[in-house]
Amino acid sequence: MTLIETDGEDLLAAIRKLLVAKNLVTEAEIAERQQATDNASPGQGAKMVARAWTDPAYKALMLEDGTKAAEAMNIPMRGMPPLGVLENSDEVHNLIVCTLCSCYPRAVLGYPPFWYKSAAYRSRAVRDPRGLLGEFRTTLPDTVKIHVVDSTADYRWMVLPKRPAGTEGWSVEQLAAIVREGDMVGVTVPSV
Repeated sequence: MTLIETDGEDLLAAIRKLLVAKNLVTEAEIAERQQATDNASPGQGAKMVARAWTDPAYKALMLEDGTKAAEAMNIPMRGMPPLGVLENSDEVHNLIVCTLCSCYPRAVLGYPPFWYKSAAYRSRAVRDPRGLLGEFRTTLPDTVKIHVVDSTADYRWMVLPKRPAGTEGWSVEQLAAIVREGDMVGVTVPSV
């Protein structure tokens, strides 16, 4: 371990101790947030998508209030920006970008992939979304409108992709297994 790593760990421990001493948070709250961060992954978002595909009431909740929908799946959202969910359809395909930095719904998708944070992705998503999708091998009919949505520090977005044909009768677990991180950002679409 380097001196910088040791100093950083010591600083983090001191900040945590100070927050607890000032009664701003408890040790349990810090441990809970650390556990939530460690557990965050695209698999959590995939489970939300799969449930929305099979449970109309949950889908309605997800589209109305993504934060409450995540919490209904035991994904801690306290302290996170609100989560909005946009549904893809035969007419509209949603593409999520953060034009300023890398705002990403980490609680439900984990850490953003390297390309999401790149200046190339951020600018192409706005300038040439259809061309960008092509780079991800996503081809949409010309009749489908691409709706580019900017995630911000104040509000995070994810996509509820269209359920692929041929998945009728599949279990939630089977459906979650075909949902990829890119599907929930809008650069790819689920397939079987």
